[in-house]
Amino acid sequence: MAENYPLELSVAESKHLLDTEPDQVLLVDVREPDEFEICRIPGAEPIPMRQIPGHISTLPKDKHLLIHCHHGSRSLLVTQYLRANGFTAVTNVAGGIDAWALAFDPAMRRY
Repeated sequence: MAENYPLELSVAESKHLLDTEPDQVLLVDVREPDEFEICRIPGAEPIPMRQIPGHISTLPKDKHLLIHCHHGSRSLLVTQYLRANGFTAVTNVAGGIDAWALAFDPAMRRY
């Protein structure tokens, strides 16, 4: 059930899940391809926001999906969309890749 998964997690909580449960979590980057080329989190699956509806049947329902974008607005919309379409284990990464860079990778290119 969706209530077992928070709507949002901080970048620290998200990184902890990725580090401790890598087989149970999938990080989905919903930014545009040109944004993904600027910087990315290793292991993130790039699916631009506008392409999510076409990929809904290919997204795993047996993993906790962590959705992120630049600052967290688009990814929150995608999280809500996926929840409305039957995904219960889906959470937004609050602050997005910008917060990730500030917290974990100060050398990461920012925009």
